[in-house]
Amino acid sequence: MRLYVDADACPRMIKDILFRAVARVKVPMIMVSNLNLQIPPLPNVSVIDVLEGADAADNKIVDLVEKGDLVITADIPLADRVVSKEAFALDPRGAFHTQETIKQRLAVRNLMDHLRSTGINTGGPAAFNKKDCQAFANQLDKFLAKNI
Repeated sequence: MRLYVDADACPRMIKDILFRAVARVKVPMIMVSNLNLQIPPLPNVSVIDVLEGADAADNKIVDLVEKGDLVITADIPLADRVVSKEAFALDPRGAFHTQETIKQRLAVRNLMDHLRSTGINTGGPAAFNKKDCQAFANQLDKFLAKNI
């Protein structure tokens, strides 16, 4: 099992939790990014820099992910592609995307995107906070305990 991180939009607090977790359990983690990332010197953490482009990081993750891997992403279309490959997707707020939930989340995301494109102000997600961070840490710990 490997962890992949859609690193461009991943909050720093979540990255810190991930670094501590993979150092503890020795699982390989690959951070995929369009940006130049600064990471701690951990032997099981690597970075893949992809070319600029809207979906370059997403496409690289989908190319690499295998059944049973875990992908950290807030990107619903990416989560849908990951789940279709029988991998797991966890968002930074601690919600797992599954075969049972991802199509509904994708439909809601697409509806909101359509509404925004017509000029309707749909608001956005609440600000990321410590409660979200704790929910993520709890879900990650449960997942790692069950799958390692």
